[in-house]
Order: sequence, then structure tokens, then C-alpha cells
Amino acid sequence: MSYSSTTIAKVIDQVNRSYFLPAIQRPYVWEPEQIIALFDSLLKGYPISTFLFWEIKSENRNNWEIYKFVEQFKFGDTHNEIAETDGREINLVLDGQQRLTSLLIGLRGSYTVKLKGKRWDNPSAWVKQKLYIDLFKDPNSDESDDEDIGITYGLKFFSDQPNPTAANHWFKVGAILDFDDEDRFNDYVETLAENLPDATTQAQRRTAKKNLNNLYRKLWKDEAISFFTEKNQSYDRVLDIFIRANDGGTKLSKSDLLLSMITSKWDGVNARDEIFSFVDRLNDQLDRKNDFNKDFVMRSCLVISDLDHIYKVSNFTNQALLKIQNNWQKIRSALERTTKLINRFGIDRDTLTSVNALHPIAYYLSKVDTALDGSTEFDVTNRRKIRRWLLGALLNRIFGGNSDQTIGVARQIIKESTLTSRDFPYEALCEGLFKRRGRVVNFDANNLDSLLDTQYKSPTCFLALSLLDDEKNWGTSSYHIDHIIPKSLCTESKLMKAGMSEIHAKESANYVNRLGNLQLLLDHENIGKSDSQFDEWIKTRDSNFLERNLIPKNIELWRPEKLKEFIETREELIREYLSRSI
Repeated sequence: MSYSSTTIAKVIDQVNRSYFLPAIQRPYVWEPEQIIALFDSLLKGYPISTFLFWEIKSENRNNWEIYKFVEQFKFGDTHNEIAETDGREINLVLDGQQRLTSLLIGLRGSYTVKLKGKRWDNPSAWVKQKLYIDLFKDPNSDESDDEDIGITYGLKFFSDQPNPTAANHWFKVGAILDFDDEDRFNDYVETLAENLPDATTQAQRRTAKKNLNNLYRKLWKDEAISFFTEKNQSYDRVLDIFIRANDGGTKLSKSDLLLSMITSKWDGVNARDEIFSFVDRLNDQLDRKNDFNKDFVMRSCLVISDLDHIYKVSNFTNQALLKIQNNWQKIRSALERTTKLINRFGIDRDTLTSVNALHPIAYYLSKVDTALDGSTEFDVTNRRKIRRWLLGALLNRIFGGNSDQTIGVARQIIKESTLTSRDFPYEALCEGLFKRRGRVVNFDANNLDSLLDTQYKSPTCFLALSLLDDEKNWGTSSYHIDHIIPKSLCTESKLMKAGMSEIHAKESANYVNRLGNLQLLLDHENIGKSDSQFDEWIKTRDSNFLERNLIPKNIELWRPEKLKEFIETREELIREYLSRSI
């Protein structure tokens, strides 16, 4: 294998002109610190590893989806634009996309970051930054900005050109690309040194000139890019090279590899854009925000298509890929219906503790081909069954450990059941998963204690409380978790002032965050309730509120000093309710 070398300046000049990305490449994932480390390595003269390019013949340009490198990058972005390649010589980057994009961002582009403490959907939270180098920073000094990774050059991202000070003089790194003529560059260096403030020391002037000359040399003179160009036009061969070449460094996820295979095999469909946009739709374009990734969708392709559901590359055979393509609209529909259904239950990115629990639901909905979004007896009954099963699966963590076997057993039970009935097989799933996998879905004396031990800040707290009301549509409004007996009234000191001993006050205060003292209230109701005494606040509720929320009717228990007895009594009501539910 024969390698060639060239300068960074020459390569950057050709990025998005002759150097592009194949559809099998994953999105850009580096963070600003990694870009800084790369430029620091370059300035030190360290090798930045080799690159692998694929030369596409002009007659094959239209056979593959080709993408641009991202120049103006925004943190969290996952998309590259499709390139227009007519009339161009095309080299696709198989290995080195992260490094080459980082060079492009640092020299010709920008990196938009989110400010800490601000919401993602706030436009002012996002700041576009460019890379600068402090010309006064001596890389050979003993001081280092980050000793752990050995960054010794003064490289930082800024939103605006920093003003020079006595200690710093910042130069935009990308400005070095303006000097394709060495004589003009030398004149610039001398002029810059002469125009520095009078207070600038001779050492700072020497360091500034040295840093500028080094930056120029590393980008315009040194052939720092070592590359091999593959010229074989077989996509299968190139796909194999791509997967092997990307086996190190920033690891490709399993979904990246599988997506590359699907992209190479699907006909007439841009699989990369299709799956990326579908994930975006599930996460951002439905009634609630969700947090799915490509792995979830790719695994669902296997499950819903009745293929071997174990999530590994070898199961995505050519035959499997063809079947997935033929089933894609069915898969999309089932996953979107599933997501809308769980969002209706109030379950979203903040409360879904295991995405694997959704695979059996999506499989069922694909089999019966329904959204369960109506008011018929069938829709209402099966929504209730699915909700109860999902809550039980999440609260009892039945998809922990080896989830592959649990998914397989659940799919087989649903497959057999739907041969004779369109109803969601709640009872069959509970029984079958217990017999075959030892997984308990429903609630009985053996696992109710664990449920009742749920605490206020537990990630499953909302799920557990929503289990107590099958009729409410939890997904249509925003609910807060409220302390029935206010936490502020149940501190040790206040309980002792109410006449409790120190020992009993401490014991009682430890109960305040248990499930038995918690309820779900609409956000404005919770704000209105605030720290009110429960016996006063309850007068503003309807006559069925206590019964509906399984709250003891004995008003003597509503006093803070009776907190422990209140919770114990309410826990018994919860036990009775769940024991007579499905």
C-alpha cells in the first residue's frame, strides 16, 4: 500500500470541492477540546495519523449519496448537507472525517456551543465561536492550560476577537489561510511585530513571531496529511475497508455500522436521511419530547420484521436488509404509534427508563395495525392493558440483565396470541414472562413493598404514581409530584414543636418522601397548594378527590405529627387498589 503526503492548506482548499463524505459516515462528534488538542499536536509536529480516501470515477458519481463536510457546526447537530458533485473530481473520506472536519472548523468554520444554565430551545443560549491562538503564549514554558492532556499552545474558542492585553495577543487561526504567498506572510509578521504596543517585551515579540511562523509552516509547508487513495469502484469492498478503518479511535456505534450497510443495500431510498429524520420526528415533532436514538430504530427493524432480534451486525444479512426495506413503512408506523401512545400515558424522555420495553408494544401494534387512539371499547380496553403492562415492566425492571431473551419471549407470546385475538395479551405476557424468564410484571405481595418504597426523587416516581389512576390522560398536561402532607411542615424541628419526641420526630421526618405521601397534581394546582395545610387545601377539591387519589378519609391522620400513620394507612389503600386491578 503506497501512501502520499500533502499539506493541510491544500487539503482544506479542496474540502467540499473535491473531498466529500460517503453516506456511510457517521455524524461529526468531536468537542471543542478535541479540536484544540488536534491543533496543539500539529503545532508540536506530532503525527495526526493517516487518512483513507476513495476516488470515485465520474461515471459512478451518481451511484452513491455524497455529503458535504460541515463547516459551521452546532453542538448536537447530526446532519450533513447532500453535495452537488456534477463536473467535479470526487474523493470520499473513508477514514479521517473527524480530524478533517476539525481542521475545517478550526481554519475556515465555526463551532456553536450552548451556554451553561440556559435552555436548549432558547436562541440566546447558543454562541458561534472561532478558534484563536495566543501569540504571546510560549509553548515551551512550564505553565500549561491543561496538564492532563499536555496542551501547551494558547488555543481557545471565542465568539469575538479578544482585545489584546499586556499578557495576550489573540490571532484567528483561520487567518493564516490568507497567506498563500510566503513573502507576503513574512512582511505581515514583521509588520505585526513592529505594531505591537510599546509595553510588549522582547520575549513576547519573539514568541509571537515564532508562533506565527510555526503555524504557517505546519499548514503551508509541512506535508502533515499522509493518505492512501483507494481506487477500486466496488462498494462492498469499500464498505469493508470503511468498517475496518473505523474500528479504532472514536468508536463507531453499532447503529453507525448497520446504517452504513443499509445505505449500501437499499435501492431508491436514502436510508441515512430516512432514519435520521425519523429519529428527529420521534424526538422533537410529536406531542412530547422523547430521547430515542438510531440503535432503538435499528433494533425495532429486526423485531417488527420477525427477524432474529438479537442486535448484532451478522443478523443484518442481505435478505434481512431487503425485508427491512420492504417493511420500512410498517416499522415507521408502528414506532410512531407506540411513541404517541406512551406520550399519551405521560411517559417521555424524562420518565421512560427502558426503551426495550417498547419493542413488544410496537410489535403488537404492527400486528393489529391500529393506533388505539379512538374511543371504541377495543381501543380503551387495550390502551389500559398496554399502559398497565408497560408501567409494570418499567417499575419491575423486567428488561434489566439480558433483555434480548425477554424481548424474544414477549414477541413470541404476542405473535401466537394475535393469531386468534386482536387484544393485547396482558395476562399471557405476565404469565409467560414469569414462567420462561422469571420476570414479574404485575404487582402482588412479593413486589408491592418495593413499589411502595419509591422515593420522591426516584426516576420511577412519576410512573409509580400514575399507576394509581387508570382513567386520567397523563400526557395531555404537565403534572408535578406533590407532597400531600407538605414536606416543609414535617421537619424534625417542627414535629418536635408539635409535641413529638426527638426519636419519633426523626423517624417520622424520614417518611415524608415515601410514595404514600406523594400525589400527581397539575402544575398550577401544585403551585397553588404550596405549603398549605392539607385539611384546608382539601376543602377546595371535589367530593371524590380523596377516594380517587386513595387518600385516607380520617382527618386525624392529616396532621403532620401523624405523618407515619397517614402513610401506612394510604399504603394499605394502594395495596388494595393494585390487588384488584388487572
